[in-house]
Amino acid sequence: MKRVEALKLLKKYVKNDRMIAHCIASEAVMRDVAVFLNQDEAKWALAGLLHDIDVEITNGDSLVHGLEAVNILKPLGVDVDIIDAIKMHNEVAAGIPRSTIFHFALACSETITGLITATTMVYPDKKVASVKPSSVVKRMKEKHFAASVKRENILECEKIGIPLPQFAEIAIKAMCSVSEEIGL
Repeated sequence: MKRVEALKLLKKYVKNDRMIAHCIASEAVMRDVAVFLNQDEAKWALAGLLHDIDVEITNGDSLVHGLEAVNILKPLGVDVDIIDAIKMHNEVAAGIPRSTIFHFALACSETITGLITATTMVYPDKKVASVKPSSVVKRMKEKHFAASVKRENILECEKIGIPLPQFAEIAIKAMCSVSEEIGL
């Protein structure tokens, strides 16, 4: 599936502009993580873009979010590895532990975009380019951490061999590359 088709499909199911921006940011992060790890950047980016395709139709219900995506993507012939990664990015619904570098990468990449976005919002200029990796690492350690972001998922970057500070740096650079598109 080409990016133009995938973005059109995403927008068919997701109407909230902030959620679309999150998916585009996740796409960029997954692409850069794939390049860093010598993986298939197109495949990883597509998973990042489509990972929340069912978030609105499931009302973000953690018991089904990710599973409904299977029903949307499978009939379209989307690669089964992409579908599995999307299904497993939400460990609650899937009930299946993540087991591959692809699964771990999607969970930590899509989650860190939320943390970086939340961090961006506390800066006066509200620009992702102002965020430093050390700020992201510091926020990870705060007691009142971003409510919708799971620390454990971001820390899965360690399971794919990227230390958190380096992972934050990769993610920030990736998000900077799409900053105009995501409004940050």
